[in-house]
Amino acid sequence: MNTIEKKKDILQAFNDRHATKSFDPSKKISDDDFNFILETARLSPSSLGYEPWKFLIVQNKELREKIKAVSFGAQGQLPTASHFVIILAKSNARTDSDYVQQLMTDTKKVPSDTLLRMTQAYRNFQENDLRLFENDRALFDWASKQTYIALGNMLTAAAQIGIDSCPIEGFNYEKVNEILDNEGLLEDGSYQASVMAAFGYRVDEPSRIKNRREYDSVIQWIE
Repeated sequence: MNTIEKKKDILQAFNDRHATKSFDPSKKISDDDFNFILETARLSPSSLGYEPWKFLIVQNKELREKIKAVSFGAQGQLPTASHFVIILAKSNARTDSDYVQQLMTDTKKVPSDTLLRMTQAYRNFQENDLRLFENDRALFDWASKQTYIALGNMLTAAAQIGIDSCPIEGFNYEKVNEILDNEGLLEDGSYQASVMAAFGYRVDEPSRIKNRREYDSVIQWIE
């Protein structure tokens, strides 16, 4: 496939994708296809490379019912989706946290002397440039922003292989976190729910064509 054909296929996937409200419960995504979608999330970029996320694939029916009760935006998706994902964000992704220090040492293989310089520079970035240390919510919201990069990649990857999806913010964050904490899924407060996504195969075609603002109204070249 040449570049022109690739671009055409990618844009076609974007045009075909829509926020699917209900899926065909009889159709299941293959393990190979869903692992592909998850891999695009795992390989997604994040600020400073901190990967402040965790992906919960909720297939348990009882847990889905508990979440459905406090998620107005997932009423049609939770009972019908082939796969349902809750993306968690790190509660504390400070550059000097144990999590980040271990990530840099064990996963990124950053030498100790380099890590010291990085920690000092990145702390200034977090504390003074972004002012993330003013409260816990600011730090969590910064981590949560990163999860949306992974979310977008998952939605796009799914669309490119003919799988439907729906991103979901319509849930009571406090109650969902309480449910997940009771299930022991937040690692003693190390994570909090950021956003959800449902995946499967649509039952019905969208009732309307996709409308977006015109190119010139959202894109401005500065030369």
